[in-house]
Amino acid sequence: MEAAQQLQMVVAEVQAARQQVASLNAQLRELEGTIIAVKKQPEDMSLHRQMGTILVEVEDRNQLLSDLETTLEQMKAAVSTMGEREAELVATYEKLKQSLEG
Repeated sequence: MEAAQQLQMVVAEVQAARQQVASLNAQLRELEGTIIAVKKQPEDMSLHRQMGTILVEVEDRNQLLSDLETTLEQMKAAVSTMGEREAELVATYEKLKQSLEG
């Protein structure tokens, strides 16, 4: 494959990685907001969790918070991994660009 084609493929991969990072960051913010809301919810009020197309009352708030915080940590790790991948792709892009410019 010639360098110009490789460059185009890397550009597409960089764009996809950036979109994934942006999407994951949006999900992170939403999850952080959910955790804050659950913590602020008075104990005497019920909480519900969506399961499929229905809402189910949560019986164990502590377990819910634990699940949410575990998911949050996993998503942070995924964002970090995708950020590293994006950086690698950008470095590859720069090398290919330099080789084309001669």
